[in-house]
Amino acid sequence: MTVDVVGAPTRNGGAAVVETLEAHGVRTVFGIPGTHNLEIYRHFAASSIQAVTTRHEQGAGYGADGYAQVARRPGVVVTTTGPGTLNAATAVATSYAESRPVLLISSGLPRAANDRDLGELHDTKDVLGAMACLTAWSVRPQTPEEVVDAIAQAFTLFVTERPRPVYIEVPLDVLEAEWRGTVGNPVQYASRIHANDEELARAAAMLQRSQRPAMVLGGGSVDAAPEVRDLAERLNAIVVTTCNGKGVVPETHPLSAGASVRLRGIQRYLDDSDALMVVGSELSDADLWDARLQSKNVIRVDIDHRQLQKGVSAAVPLLGDARSVVGELSKRVDARPFDEHAASVAAALRASATEEALVDGAEWRELNSALHEALPSDAIVAGDSSQVTYLGTIHFYAAQHPASVLYMPRSATLGYALPAAIGAKLAAPDRPVVALLGDGALMFSIQELVTAVEQRLTIPIVVVNNGGYAEIKQQEKQRGIDPIGVDLFVPDLAELATAMGAVGVTARDAAHAAQLAAAALDAAGPTLIQLQL
Repeated sequence: MTVDVVGAPTRNGGAAVVETLEAHGVRTVFGIPGTHNLEIYRHFAASSIQAVTTRHEQGAGYGADGYAQVARRPGVVVTTTGPGTLNAATAVATSYAESRPVLLISSGLPRAANDRDLGELHDTKDVLGAMACLTAWSVRPQTPEEVVDAIAQAFTLFVTERPRPVYIEVPLDVLEAEWRGTVGNPVQYASRIHANDEELARAAAMLQRSQRPAMVLGGGSVDAAPEVRDLAERLNAIVVTTCNGKGVVPETHPLSAGASVRLRGIQRYLDDSDALMVVGSELSDADLWDARLQSKNVIRVDIDHRQLQKGVSAAVPLLGDARSVVGELSKRVDARPFDEHAASVAAALRASATEEALVDGAEWRELNSALHEALPSDAIVAGDSSQVTYLGTIHFYAAQHPASVLYMPRSATLGYALPAAIGAKLAAPDRPVVALLGDGALMFSIQELVTAVEQRLTIPIVVVNNGGYAEIKQQEKQRGIDPIGVDLFVPDLAELATAMGAVGVTARDAAHAAQLAAAALDAAGPTLIQLQL
């Protein structure tokens, strides 16, 4: 039954969306209400779900991505039909690239008007097909009951497979149609080991006899942090992480060599390992920076069978989620006494990695080191595709917890840090959250500062202002290209922040910026700290 807006039934397709989300534990959604999705928004008021309105749908997508990383449960975005969905597409593509569970729900044209090119409001050619290219799967339910099933299927995917975004497009007339159904029980996490006993035994034997064990931890190891640390300590294994695995083992741990897998000296050490265990990482170009590991003694743990032989071939591939597989391997490996030599090797690797990172990143060490000293150990730092992040924070900010440095190395898009910080703060309101980025990245999503103000979120936003796109200017110079489109006008960011309702201040130097960031953790809302280079 399709009804007019005034006579909308108490429970309709919009209620099916909201009640199903609520049943699956969703308490926060990001998005923007629009003409076509109002039957979803109708039901938020009676639910336990907080609808956070961003100022652009891309900000909603990045907010959901940051939320998902910190909350360790799916982020949810609600957009309106057509252009609203496509505004979120870049953020969804980012979540796909980084393997993060984000559910995007949008309204769609009525069933009778879809694909007929009738010039309906928001009519856009094949949005479902476009989003299918960017997500794990996309679907257009035809009834409220199918809406419930689609959302349940999405949440099942998030806990049983590689977590990647899902898109659900609900036709306007389905949102308005009466629904008298119920919501089923949500799927719960379950141990998933698909590797057989022989493969597990081979891996355990390789680890047990190893003299130079090492581990590379990617984003797929985040939920297995206790298990990974236990296994590393049992083996006295040197631990190296990718950007997305940063902090899975505290970077002050005596066996940690930091988030340094991209550095050549570290890669040479890994190649010489007699048992190299790779957990939840693609080992892609984004991880290794134009390199490829050469070790022949590789054990790979991944939930996605398609990743087990990519980047570097596995002598022993282990299919399953990291928590289950690594936990099982720990049971099969005898614990060794703590090895001072392994700790000294790790310390030497950390030192050499720092020296190598300084070649390109010396400019960013002082600020990141100062922030590390000034912020609490449980702070979350949201970075961007800015040099201060990928040449600075990744190497010079010692993370103590998993998912405490938010970044997107494979997608490497600008505009991520501020909305991701908003999502992180909403996911963990009692933890300090800081955004650290460049002025070029900030201007991609500056409007989300108003979102942080409106939500009264205490977020220090440290912005390094070098007047545009410094890295691209450098690359133009290297190629003999005159600097075009890179020296940009940047407003006084502190004054702009003040005009938006935040606190805006200018730091004298890196140490002062860190002091201001620490002090801003006690503010009643966001504080933008401008550091002029």
